[in-house]
Amino acid sequence: MQIITRILPGSIAEELNIIPGSKLLRINDQEVEDVFDYQFLTADEYVELAIENPSGEVDIYPIEKDDEEEMGLVFESSLMDDYHSCCNHCIFCFIDQMPKGMRETLYFKDDDSRLSFLQGNYVTLTNLKQTDIDRIIRYRMSPINISVHTTNPSLRCKMLHNRRAGEVLSFLDQLQEGQIRMNGQIVLCKGINDGEELKRTIRDLSRYAPMMESVSVVPVGLTRYREGLYPLEPIGREDAEQVIDLVETVQRQMFREQGIHFIHASDEFYLLAGRDVPEEDRYDGYLQLENGVGMLRLLREEFEEALTERLQAAKDCADRPDLARTPEKTLVPAAGHPASRTITIATGKLACGTVRHLVEDGIRRLQEAGILAAAPHVECVMIENHFFGERITVSGLICGCDLIEQLKNRKLGEELLLPMNMMRSGETYFLDDITISQVEQELGARVVLVPSDGASLLKAILGEEIQTGGRQIY
Repeated sequence: MQIITRILPGSIAEELNIIPGSKLLRINDQEVEDVFDYQFLTADEYVELAIENPSGEVDIYPIEKDDEEEMGLVFESSLMDDYHSCCNHCIFCFIDQMPKGMRETLYFKDDDSRLSFLQGNYVTLTNLKQTDIDRIIRYRMSPINISVHTTNPSLRCKMLHNRRAGEVLSFLDQLQEGQIRMNGQIVLCKGINDGEELKRTIRDLSRYAPMMESVSVVPVGLTRYREGLYPLEPIGREDAEQVIDLVETVQRQMFREQGIHFIHASDEFYLLAGRDVPEEDRYDGYLQLENGVGMLRLLREEFEEALTERLQAAKDCADRPDLARTPEKTLVPAAGHPASRTITIATGKLACGTVRHLVEDGIRRLQEAGILAAAPHVECVMIENHFFGERITVSGLICGCDLIEQLKNRKLGEELLLPMNMMRSGETYFLDDITISQVEQELGARVVLVPSDGASLLKAILGEEIQTGGRQIY
């Protein structure tokens, strides 16, 4: 039974005079478990709804509609069900490494295959039953993102601390047979699932290609709050080099055999090894951005594309004065416009070097082309993660307290540019509950949140308006 909270204007439900507070009992005489039942059962051209109105009367609504036409019913929960929580106790779980006293929602561990399909979350399969796998295949819930970590059944049971962790690997065979696309993830723990175990896992997963479209290898994230937890060692430079060498060897083989590179090391491995990230073609369309795979390469490519577009527009305007009166002129910032601006960009260790290089190179090239009479003064500052520990290098886990502490005595200028992924979508506070306004007050600079794409970065340093709906990654 699903409670209807809202009716969309102009919808079928409004035409039928269905009212908020009513309950959806059945569709085509079948009970509705969640949003996937609802979407699947209402996709046909003929549908029968059993609705109980607020007075308790039950009406049957036979509906003829266009294929895939929406009903217009809105429910209490977007999933139309409770979130499925994690039943594992992984030795590397990041949530177990958080300090006490943070807001309650940060401690919730989801392991929901529906969120894998809807939002790209990674799931371990351990809380799924055979009926769940059957539903995934029947409803074509594809792709499914799977936290594999190892294909050694006994080792997987140990790493996830779940006796079912090994046996559910058989679900991979069923998903492949059911033509469900998959992406895999391996959180690498030194001395546990690296070395020969990593080779085995990559070899086993490669047999699922091309239905298994990609697999990422990411280093375990270790915070300073690990007292009483399984002893894990940080990944070092030599470890990172070995992982990259293995991954790139397999990539060459898989590309020859399957036409995809399949296995990818996260950007953090390249940072640890002191190596440049791969060229764009090796990322197969950036299937693993959420795991920090290809983030830096994509940022470079997007920034270069946006910069090249502006340089070409400036050249066109110089060659054709009449273009100055066309909309294309908006691609070229007014000469000298940002000259008086002084801004600071703060980000994590992982991205700081790349961002600094892009900004300096971009400003130089714009000046050489005569687009900027004088450059804005931009300083890129790397924020050490004191809250979670220095081994945490991504910008998405930087807290407000670290920003205030490390920027307090700096001359930041008029604006402080921060990656938008430092806070969750739609929120105005950091992980430690410090708000943007508190940061602004403490530092005396206006905070500008910048989406994680190269074009937005270029606009931000030029002082132009940016759209804040960019992707949220890593």
